[in-house]
Amino acid sequence: MLMLDGHARLKKLRWQSRRGMKELDVLFEAFFLRQAELLLTGAWPGLESLLGQEDDVLFDWVSGRNLPADPAMRELIETLTHAR
Repeated sequence: MLMLDGHARLKKLRWQSRRGMKELDVLFEAFFLRQAELLLTGAWPGLESLLGQEDDVLFDWVSGRNLPADPAMRELIETLTHAR
């Protein structure tokens, strides 16, 4: 498995965060602006898994209609929704 440096990882994650819903795009953009330094150092390893979810699932999570079972994923959702 190829390990990405911080900048390559951040670029990849930003690309993966582009969604079909404007609401999610705005939320992710704010998250990346506030968390860029931490993401460069490898923070939020579960973000790749989160970005692998379908838009409707993500929207339900960030809107609080439903939450993931995994506590680490819930923490990430909490950070994501408070990055505005």
